[in-house]
Amino acid sequence: MEWQQIEYFQKVAQLQHMTQAAEDLSISQPALSRSIARLEEELGIPLFERQGRSIILNQYGKALLKHVNRILKEIDDTKKEIKSLLDPEYGEVSLGFLHTLGVNMIPDILREFQKEHANTRIKLYQNNNVSLLKQLQSGEIDLCLVHHAFDDPHIQWERLWDEELFLMLPRTHPLAQRESVTLDEIQSEPMIAMKEGYELRKIADNLCRKANFTPNITFEGEEVTTLAGLVAAGLGVALLPDQKDIDDSKVAKLHVRWPGCSRQIGLSWYADRELSPAAAHFKRFVFTHYRE
Repeated sequence: MEWQQIEYFQKVAQLQHMTQAAEDLSISQPALSRSIARLEEELGIPLFERQGRSIILNQYGKALLKHVNRILKEIDDTKKEIKSLLDPEYGEVSLGFLHTLGVNMIPDILREFQKEHANTRIKLYQNNNVSLLKQLQSGEIDLCLVHHAFDDPHIQWERLWDEELFLMLPRTHPLAQRESVTLDEIQSEPMIAMKEGYELRKIADNLCRKANFTPNITFEGEEVTTLAGLVAAGLGVALLPDQKDIDDSKVAKLHVRWPGCSRQIGLSWYADRELSPAAAHFKRFVFTHYRE
């Protein structure tokens, strides 16, 4: 069954007149008749009943038309969807980002982008650094906001901003009234940290090594707000980025003078894979508005 036969059949079924259908399709009537005859032969059943110059769908033709209409509509909808994806104003962007960016930065970026590009659809994927880069490699996401990229020449990463990490203490802690500390001042404190494998955990471990001590990790978690809640409960201290939903009345946030506590956040994409117009547009927007 050829695609052209399906379209020809639909037109004849709609008009139920071979001559009119041939004129609408801009082909000769004999050519149209041969096409319908080949379709009937291939299916092994008649599709029309001939009544003089008119033709009427029989029960087999009606059954086929129902499916043909659905198939052709699906194809038409698909063409429209693909066309919309090629329009940067109506396309779709798959954006991955770190859990810690979900409260402050991502809502701000999306709000500003949607002011100018309200018709672009954004699909969000929240994950840890390693998982996001694997999703980028597989093509599941177009772009991701991460700490750094793999040692993979195909993954591009460009810095956007530096994010300070604060030493977070319960308000009842003796150091809570200070504005800043050096990291070695809390070397004997129980520390609350992200689970192993998370970039924040790797950064915290490296900073403690620079300060010449091994942290005493007593609790591990996956969400900054959860860790901050444990700090608020007096269960330890933590090195974390600031977030709007951390309760300042229960958690003190101190700057760390030494070693410098921060991490770089950048945008990654897969160099050998062409971005859709919408994704390329979003990428330009982020670099224009959020690169320090």
